[in-house]
Amino acid sequence: MQKLVADYLLLLVLALVWSVSFLLIKIGVANIGPITLTAARMTIAAAILVGGLVLTKTGLPLHPRALLLYLVVGVVGNTFPFILIGWGELHVDSSLAAIMMGIMPLTTFVLAHYFIPQEPITARKALGIGVGFGGLVLLVGWSALGGIGAHVLGQLAVLGGAISYGITTVFVRTQPDFPKFQMATGAVVAGMATSLPLAFYLENPLSMTPTAESVWAALLLGVFSTALASLIYFRVIRNLGATTFSQLNYVVPVLGSIWGVIILGEWLQARALIALALVLGGIYLVQTDRRSGVRR
Repeated sequence: MQKLVADYLLLLVLALVWSVSFLLIKIGVANIGPITLTAARMTIAAAILVGGLVLTKTGLPLHPRALLLYLVVGVVGNTFPFILIGWGELHVDSSLAAIMMGIMPLTTFVLAHYFIPQEPITARKALGIGVGFGGLVLLVGWSALGGIGAHVLGQLAVLGGAISYGITTVFVRTQPDFPKFQMATGAVVAGMATSLPLAFYLENPLSMTPTAESVWAALLLGVFSTALASLIYFRVIRNLGATTFSQLNYVVPVLGSIWGVIILGEWLQARALIALALVLGGIYLVQTDRRSGVRR
């Protein structure tokens, strides 16, 4: 029971960290290109995690299965979605982007049925996914859907990032349970190795003149939203399951609106609290069904 409570607390920490990352990305891309910002956060995170391995004198597994995991998570789960979502949000309203990110739990839900025997599609899980998505739509409002089709490439980029997250989540859940610190380090290094060349080839980072705010945003993204988040990521997927973890995509926008109240002095709307209740209810439905192990 204590372990389960700890996992849910870590899931909450991850939601808090990732909800702030949207604000940090907005600050960062004001003066730093989206690919360069991705490379910067991956490089900072890689330096921290590799440093941790050195200090603890821990080796990094380099057998084929481990290398495949690093590559998939580093590229499909980090580099691609970071770039796609960062670029997409330059052309898509954040409210519409939040709804489009809701495709990630649905993608995970379907893929998990076929690739993870312990997570079949059930009526209760489907209800939980639907309730969580309803909370997300309630938060941003139906009017956000009016922007669909306004910038097709930007919207496809956000959807591509969301689907990449879903694929990666299911993939990680199907892999052997390697040590979490090594998995996180290898994945971040792989992400750095792919994003850095892209940044220099497409954006020429050395020609940029970022503000102090953008530099701080990149630093915080690297330390918390990438390094710390990667360590939590591998644990909660393994312990709570891919479908439950994917519900995080419904929690993050709700918490983002609450950060707007705390940091920007915005009004706390009643629908944000109702949305949070719906999202938490959806997570409860999905998780209790997973623990029961009953097919419907």
